[in-house]
Amino acid sequence: MSSNLINKYNVPGPRYTSYPTVPYWDGTRFSLSGWKKSLIRSFNKNKEISLYIHLPFCESLCTFCGCNKRITKNHEVESPYIESLLREWDLYLEILGEKPIIREVHLGGGTPTFFAPENLKFLLKMLFRKAHRDCATELSFEGHPNNTTKEHLETLAELNFKRVSYGVQDYNEKVQKAIHRIQPFINVKNATELARQAGFKSVGHDIIFGLPFQTKTDIIETIQKTKLLMPDRIAFYSYAHVPWIKGNGQRGFKDSDLPTANEKREMYETGKQMLEAAGYIEIGMDHFALKTDSLYKAAEEKSLHRNFMGYTTSSGSSMIGLGVSAISDSWYGFAQNEKSLASYQNLISQGIIPIFRGHILSDKDLIIRKHILNLMCRLETSWKDPEEYFEELPEVLIKLREMEADDLVIFSDTGLSIPEKGRPFVRNICMAFDLKMQAEKPNTQLFSMTV
Repeated sequence: MSSNLINKYNVPGPRYTSYPTVPYWDGTRFSLSGWKKSLIRSFNKNKEISLYIHLPFCESLCTFCGCNKRITKNHEVESPYIESLLREWDLYLEILGEKPIIREVHLGGGTPTFFAPENLKFLLKMLFRKAHRDCATELSFEGHPNNTTKEHLETLAELNFKRVSYGVQDYNEKVQKAIHRIQPFINVKNATELARQAGFKSVGHDIIFGLPFQTKTDIIETIQKTKLLMPDRIAFYSYAHVPWIKGNGQRGFKDSDLPTANEKREMYETGKQMLEAAGYIEIGMDHFALKTDSLYKAAEEKSLHRNFMGYTTSSGSSMIGLGVSAISDSWYGFAQNEKSLASYQNLISQGIIPIFRGHILSDKDLIIRKHILNLMCRLETSWKDPEEYFEELPEVLIKLREMEADDLVIFSDTGLSIPEKGRPFVRNICMAFDLKMQAEKPNTQLFSMTV
């Protein structure tokens, strides 16, 4: 990839886990009652739901992390937090009015494996007691290689969990020290092998490029070690440097310690070539999977979906987020829980769903959301049908003509597709459709760089 293209298109931009993106949610049109109505509307069409459960506690701070977390070594916080999660679940069940079908559960964080295995088992059994599930339900969690034990894996496997993702980031010791995430290869190896022995069918590794002090050589060495374990899927992320949002948590190093945009892109291209040579297929943006993994199969069947959990094989169902800062998605609306643990638990104790902001999508929002999802998941979109058209579409296409001239977009009479050369710029292409962002220019930077 030419440095000219990188310099031209390397601008701040969203990762499009939603449309509209969170900074452009319209709070003036949002209310708790409106959110409930949007959820009921979705549930009446499809009784299946996905559950995202945010478990925020970590014993130490990783300075690359942009997640909502609480740093503590006090494990007495586990039981009170689980009680709050179960009360929140009851509040949602009251809204739905009948037992939902759980199609997907994901435990995220924070560090889910901060919680003792017996506490996770209690939480999940109580959740499942009030819902339907079957063998098709996909259950997954995020594990820390340093503290995911055999007991964690066997306990979750007994509950039919089949997928785990481990945060690897990079194996270079200097990089690990900079991001405060010390975990030798042997820890990742042990955690991966234990998961497979426990019966997990899909083991994922998260690798990040663009970290402080990281070089192309580090990426090569990290992926060489990763190939020794052959995880079923790999998230190969660009580091999102957003210290203006996360404060001191991402100030454990200087900006000058970060690789340049050209160096980052070289890291990505080198890593991609190595992964593809090892048999991995690039899925959407940032993700690679073996052909035996369900993520690859969903991409082939054009059923891949993207939400606040990233890429997922579960589409068409509402997503309810439980826990502090968790985001729910009814398709017709978004709602985010309180970010403060104390505020979250206080509202739950009063029998109030702990929402502090959200957005109800307009008809136009829904059309644009479909186009952006198509681009992020299928690298193509179409406006052949009248319901896929919106009045600003001609202006959107004009914005994309320069990218067409750079061979990053291919137009047809009623649609567009993204060729291999344009794949690294998918976020930029989606931004042309983002009417909310174009209408409201912020005074400060909101997003990480696209390249």
